[in-house]
Amino acid sequence: MSQSGQNIFLQGVRDGIPIAACYFAVSFSMGIVARNAGLVPATGFLCSLFTRASAGEFGAYTLFAANASYMAVIVMCVVVNLRYLLMSATITQKLPPDIGLFQKILVGCCMTDEVYGISIAYKGCLQPKYTYGAMSVAGVMWAAGTASGIAAGNSLPADIVSALGVALYGMFISIVVTAARKHWKLTVAVTVACLLSWICSVCPVVRNIDNGTRTMILTVIVSLLFAWLLPASVEVDDSKVTGEHD
Repeated sequence: MSQSGQNIFLQGVRDGIPIAACYFAVSFSMGIVARNAGLVPATGFLCSLFTRASAGEFGAYTLFAANASYMAVIVMCVVVNLRYLLMSATITQKLPPDIGLFQKILVGCCMTDEVYGISIAYKGCLQPKYTYGAMSVAGVMWAAGTASGIAAGNSLPADIVSALGVALYGMFISIVVTAARKHWKLTVAVTVACLLSWICSVCPVVRNIDNGTRTMILTVIVSLLFAWLLPASVEVDDSKVTGEHD
């Protein structure tokens, strides 16, 4: 029995609520950094609503505070956030074949690490409304956290602000582990990726590469390697394919 578009959207909202809670905590601490860069709550809300990239935003606000040029900010954001280009490209392969270019672009714009995690784990073909539902709550809470952090200023102790970010890493790990438990090939790929990431973080020369760039390079290498050695067959749920796509 196929799901209606509304049910798919609400399912995305439901799965996005835990992500939204963690996003609020992390972006709250980022809001304090944004305040030091001179942003007001409304500006911080809009910046986070349309960016949704923690490393990129932290870097941008730090450069703003240092009076860096706009070009320096743009270059930094492009390099740090290149991994989202890979996420957007791979997620389009999971969409139904009749999805138009405009919706593919919208789904790509919704990608964050965690939303990508639950979208790629969606059973069968990914329905765009599922990703829209997840981002509708997660994206707003990310922006609201930044605005709240700017409003709160530096009133919270530094240790508490630092601890707020731990929940996001725990949540992302839980998304990856849950999917890996169902597919042994994914378990092997994740294990190899983690091992290579650690090796690169301690190796001379390689460890000096920007974290975002290093992650992108490793993602491409591991993905190509396992696509060649352990190709995975895609199981399509007919009930999802015949659902609404518009």
